Amino acid sequence: YHLQVQVCEYLRWQYPSLLFDSDTIAAAKLTAPQAARNKKIQKEGFKRPDIAIYEPKGNYHGLFIELKVECPFKKDGTLKSNEHLEAQQKTINDLNAKGYLAMFSWSFEQTKSIIDNYMEL
Repeated sequence: YHLQVQVCEYLRWQYPSLLFDSDTIAAAKLTAPQAARNKKIQKEGFKRPDIAIYEPKGNYHGLFIELKVECPFKKDGTLKSNEHLEAQQKTINDLNAKGYLAMFSWSFEQTKSIIDNYMEL
């Protein structure tokens, strides 16, 4: 959550006209009725990335970033074995295949660099 707030504050400050949003459901504790309603309006199996930037740049239609508190990869570069991470990686792969740029990020400086490099395309 804190990294998400930092990134959103940076986006508002550095790119004030940029269209973006941030996933709020991930950190929310929903009541049973809210969870049931949310399930009805979400695509099953799709793990929405934390940050979505709706700005085409270069050959990409937009930028999606899945924020983590720590690196989701092992030292050898493979994804850590975790069902949730694997589902998020599938979403990242699907978005990349559709012409978006999507990836994991796990620090403010790394995320800022990803955004700035993307915006320079």
